[in-house]
Amino acid sequence: MKMSSKSYPIIVGVAQFRQEKDVSQPLDPLNLMAKTCQMAIDDATTEEIKEYIDTLFMTNINSWSYKDAPGELSKILGINPSKKVYFQAMGNLPQKLVNRAAKAISSGESQAILITGGEAEYSSYRAKRRKISLNWPKDRKPEYIEGKWGGSLSTEFEKKYRLFAPTCLYALFETALRAASGRNLEEHRIYMGKLFEYFSKIASKNPYAWNKKSYTPDEITIPSAENRNVNYPYTKLMCANMFVDQSASLIMTSEEIAEKLKIDRNLWIYLMGSADLQNVHYVTQRQELHTSPAAREGSKLALEQAGLTIDKIDLFDIYSCFPSMVQIIMNELNLSENDPRDLTITGGLPYFGGPMSSYSIHAIVTAVSLIRKNPSLKIMVIANGGYNTKQSFGIYGTDPPAKLWDECDGAVIQESIFAEALPEPAEEANGQLTIEAFTIYYERDGKPLRGFALGHLEDGRRTLAFIEERGDALVNMEQKEFVGKIFPVHFDSVKGRNFVSIKE
Repeated sequence: MKMSSKSYPIIVGVAQFRQEKDVSQPLDPLNLMAKTCQMAIDDATTEEIKEYIDTLFMTNINSWSYKDAPGELSKILGINPSKKVYFQAMGNLPQKLVNRAAKAISSGESQAILITGGEAEYSSYRAKRRKISLNWPKDRKPEYIEGKWGGSLSTEFEKKYRLFAPTCLYALFETALRAASGRNLEEHRIYMGKLFEYFSKIASKNPYAWNKKSYTPDEITIPSAENRNVNYPYTKLMCANMFVDQSASLIMTSEEIAEKLKIDRNLWIYLMGSADLQNVHYVTQRQELHTSPAAREGSKLALEQAGLTIDKIDLFDIYSCFPSMVQIIMNELNLSENDPRDLTITGGLPYFGGPMSSYSIHAIVTAVSLIRKNPSLKIMVIANGGYNTKQSFGIYGTDPPAKLWDECDGAVIQESIFAEALPEPAEEANGQLTIEAFTIYYERDGKPLRGFALGHLEDGRRTLAFIEERGDALVNMEQKEFVGKIFPVHFDSVKGRNFVSIKE
């Protein structure tokens, strides 16, 4: 029996937890999730909610592996969901799961849904370094993961140039963004530093943050012994920190069941608007490297469902794996550099911490907690997956959505985004290359290892090329803007790679 269209989905229980770094017997990821799941049940103020949980959504665990993590968790909690789903890894997943759960509850497919995620990557790392001995269950291969993996996020051609490492891809986007902004190298360095300085300040006041130190712009952007170069122009403090032990969980149900269980209305938080869209899959086939049509259109869809305009959003949590992702979202939402609203409510992935695939559950839990304290707030959470590949939006508040989910279909918009894909890049490039973006890989000791560029040839076709010069020439590249400049490129048949010479 389907619920009334007015029985809107709501969040009624939330929890998050940060495991202390020096604990001698740390909880494994599954038991970290069990802890926050029980805390979320307690937060809903009634154990009876467990009888209505018919669906369990769990994000992929990177730091340990279990044969049947959802089944084992259900036994620990004493719940019996008819649908237990373990999902593939992707950063936009938590918000996408909330969007999916809302549709399932709205349609009557589910009564109550528990969504959870967690990692113990830091403890796993300590064990590998023989700092501690773990008493965790045996590491076993999962017996199922929902859906077939949709293929690599990079083509074989892109992989030849290491376009599979997030640090490389987002650094590439950063140089394209810098050129598009009109800032010079120093101006952009300062801008990135100030942007993430504010994120670190918010993390420093968050009891659940992994790193509670507040940094200056120079401490963030200038390499040092503690803050090595990773991929130009990024240092370690500009990159998501996945070496964390964190977990978060939330419970969604309907107004109808919440009323039946006498859950206090002050605990009810609505998903007012939502959207899930993707950009062109492969980076080399995107029209631009510094934009996101998925974010541009997804934000509009979510706002339309919520019956709001962007100026009515009080706070944001923009996925902040790297500075470029924050800037791309800001640009697509038309948020100026001087916008007074917070762009993160947690402190962001480099400072709060970035548990693989589950960070945005923390953002959503934080949003719920903030709105409960100040019911007038409207908060937008933007989650990102892949290489600026997939974006999921959620708007949270104390009002139900203006439109139901079956009124907000983004299928036509999604097809229009995919239709903008460029032709496959030229794998053997000879001629002149106009650089659209570039980056430099570094050794762990801070020395430049290799540079590469993405650009287009005279006929307009995209290609990739390693930078021929090494050593000091790469160091000199850090002092000049090469985006928009033209250099000779050739294909080396022996090495099977393109090479561009940046001699001026």
